[in-house]
Amino acid sequence: MPALAKILTPAVRFIDSDYFPEGVEKTRELPERFEFKRAVPFLILHLGCLGVIWVGWSWAAVATAVFLYFARMFAITGLYHRYFCHRAFHTSRPMQFVFALIGLTAVQRGPLWWASVHRHHHAHSDDEHDVHSPGVKGFLWAHIGWLTSSRNFPTDYRLVKDLTKYPELVFLNRFDLIGPAILFAGLYGFGAALEAFVPGLGTSAWQMVVWGFFISTTVLFHGTCFVNSLAHCFGNKRFDNGDDSRNSLLIALITLGEGWHNNHHQYQASARQGFYWWEVDISYYLIRLMGLFGIVWNIKQVPDGVYAKAHSSPK
Repeated sequence: MPALAKILTPAVRFIDSDYFPEGVEKTRELPERFEFKRAVPFLILHLGCLGVIWVGWSWAAVATAVFLYFARMFAITGLYHRYFCHRAFHTSRPMQFVFALIGLTAVQRGPLWWASVHRHHHAHSDDEHDVHSPGVKGFLWAHIGWLTSSRNFPTDYRLVKDLTKYPELVFLNRFDLIGPAILFAGLYGFGAALEAFVPGLGTSAWQMVVWGFFISTTVLFHGTCFVNSLAHCFGNKRFDNGDDSRNSLLIALITLGEGWHNNHHQYQASARQGFYWWEVDISYYLIRLMGLFGIVWNIKQVPDGVYAKAHSSPK
């Protein structure tokens, strides 16, 4: 039985994000350190990109990868971040479930885990308790290292009580591999169908998986992590808000608007992070578009009092 437990425990831990046989509190008390076992999924994701050596490329595969990058970036920025973390607009319960399911395909764990970590970040931005502060713990740790430490894996449900009342969200958060599995299988089937019925496109099942899943997801992952790392190191500060958050047009373009990070840290509740018309915020434009179709409503704006605190104009 002990031998069987040694085999099953990692498998169950991989499938069930709430499975911590040593206890959640004990896990949170573990030292903050790099753990190879936690780095394995990231290694697999990056190594999967090398599959392009064998599958090659096609315009269909590249276009799919680009589309999935931007679609899933919005799932993170507009849905996971602005909706689940900050409740910057309202939607229906069924659409909330759809938002969560789409977000899972970004392969950045569940919406409640994401929201709990992010809310903790805002409560301790760039102090010793911030799990991904480049100023305190170094650039590489803020970018990816913190995700290799077991203490950061349990979802702190105490910070997301407004979301835990929805059992369907708790389920998706617990079994967050549902999203990646659906995406992987869907891309394989899509590529196989194109290979069979539109052979002139020059794609295949595994080519679509390599480009649409591995390459697109890897670039998406680093694009998202730039907000934790680069956006606390480089850029302009409009507001003196006690942390190292910066505004950066480059990061805003990469992340569909998340680069206006100093703005966001000054006023987190707004669905708009580009506070001025010249600050490109594609996520906000898409949220407004959803509002026109009645998918979301009560889209929160930036109060006049926040603008009054700005001490400089963006360049």
